[in-house]
Amino acid sequence: QATPLVVIAGAALFFGTRVAPVRWIAVGLGFVGVLMVIRPTPAAFDATALFAVAATFGFAGRDLATRASPPSVTARQLGVLGFLVVTAAGLILIGFDEGPFRLPTLSEAARLALTGLFGVTAYQALTQAMRTGEVAVVTPFRYTRLLFALLFAVLLFGERLDGWTIAGMALIVGTGVFALLPGPGGDRGRGRGNSSVEPPRRRG
Repeated sequence: QATPLVVIAGAALFFGTRVAPVRWIAVGLGFVGVLMVIRPTPAAFDATALFAVAATFGFAGRDLATRASPPSVTARQLGVLGFLVVTAAGLILIGFDEGPFRLPTLSEAARLALTGLFGVTAYQALTQAMRTGEVAVVTPFRYTRLLFALLFAVLLFGERLDGWTIAGMALIVGTGVFALLPGPGGDRGRGRGNSSVEPPRRRG
């Protein structure tokens, strides 16, 4: 859920986007929320949480690359490329599975195919939205995933969320939404497509 914050930092670093100081404060507070969730202390730290941190930077890199992709590359091409990369990564991860390899049953294969169909459709829709929509409008929709993740974690996996985790998630969501809202002064009235994480337009 810290991906929008990383997108802002990445846009400033790679695209030269001007970011107001108040937005940098929001980025810093967002990462404080991340630390509250993963708690990197010997007693509470879980090494597997580093995979989630790496995924955050991966998602942000994907969004920035999608936003900066040339118009000659269609959203469908980007969607197919992303699907192929995910498929290749899944095949590689099979080699690290400690259990014996087995083919899915017919019902499992049907569910996997349905999952893939939904995944491809969602990825293409996200790609199109990131390329043509206002980032400040599109990106906050990511935070709805947090509600579903909490619901599934509690109802399906029996997990119990402590106060630190809930507070950290709330801080991440709050600072992320704040950082992507139109700010005072320079952020207002720029016109379509010039959000706070928009690459600068070329002149001439």
